[in-house]
Amino acid sequence: MESVEEKFKALSIARRIQPSEPTYLLDMSVQSVSGPGPGLLAVCCSNRSIHLHCKDNLTLLGEYQGHGGPLCGVSFAHRSPDLLFSGSADGTVRTWDVRRPGSEAVQVFRSDPYHHFCSFDVSCSDEVLCAGTEQVDGDDSFLVFWDGRMTKEKSCGVLGVYSESHSDDITQVRFHPSNKDRLASGSTDGLVNVFDLSQGTEEEALMATCNSGSSASSVCWAGKDLNQLLCLSHDEGMHLWDLGQIDTNEPLTVFGTPDARSLTPLSDGRPLDYLVSGMWLEEEQCLLVLGGENRGDLHVLECSGKGLRLVKSLRGGHSAMVRCFVWDPEGGALFTGGEDAQLLLWKPGAQELTSGKRDTLKSGSAIKLKSRPHKKHGYQKREEA
Repeated sequence: MESVEEKFKALSIARRIQPSEPTYLLDMSVQSVSGPGPGLLAVCCSNRSIHLHCKDNLTLLGEYQGHGGPLCGVSFAHRSPDLLFSGSADGTVRTWDVRRPGSEAVQVFRSDPYHHFCSFDVSCSDEVLCAGTEQVDGDDSFLVFWDGRMTKEKSCGVLGVYSESHSDDITQVRFHPSNKDRLASGSTDGLVNVFDLSQGTEEEALMATCNSGSSASSVCWAGKDLNQLLCLSHDEGMHLWDLGQIDTNEPLTVFGTPDARSLTPLSDGRPLDYLVSGMWLEEEQCLLVLGGENRGDLHVLECSGKGLRLVKSLRGGHSAMVRCFVWDPEGGALFTGGEDAQLLLWKPGAQELTSGKRDTLKSGSAIKLKSRPHKKHGYQKREEA
């Protein structure tokens, strides 16, 4: 089996595209393809549009519009890869048919009018959609659930709502990659909660509450049995928890630090400026974190109980902060996008058709990530009655 170093050391820029207007690239998702065809890459932008690209050469195939607020994420369905989901602060999660680029949404999932979503995800079975709201009226925030299979219905009611587990913006919701009933949520209140959705009530479903020590920005499932959970915070903290220890007296924390930027000095001795998010490579059984410098260089880091280790530096690509990335295991390729409006495709041994880092199109009016003071909580194991 090819090692992580071998897989990433040969990465170089294969293609890059840059729109004519200053648009942040906020999130992306790659289509899993089992049949013929190159597959697709979906990218959501700060101008509220979703771009559909060929993942082999980044050719723009179409654009979806319809959301009335900033986008909070995009995700292909797992078992129905022709369906694409997007969430927005307009209080909707929408379903798009990628066989009809540019068409209207085939379904709109709504909640209460005062709900503004800042995160969403779809379960590995495509059966359940979940969106996390901003804080409502200075009080609580909500996890809202729908039946994700209701894409042909004109009206799709909410399956249920969790209202007691977070008290501030829910910045991330992540379903388990293989357990359709397992869900993790992170919030600016500092908490990361883990739920078993097969249980009847919210109180019964809450398996564990972990304290990130700060405003949680991203959550990633990891580990040999996918029982670990990585959390990054808006102030560049990092925590890795082992949920396999929930029913034991052992601590959940495998590794934690309030600031991970200086743990892995770069080749010139300087620290990272920021962390993007993490990704678990199933084939290599390895947890990677992508970090960057404000000038645009990226660095791939391996994360374990010992901390961080530099695997590969990716230079000469972006000219501003990177906001999102996705690894395509089928094509052995890395896609990155950010505040310079550039979308880059990195592949082993590639030679860019047009070389040279592009000037940034960063806009002073573009969306800024929010980071609120977090509330102090310790992690708790759910007590059985």
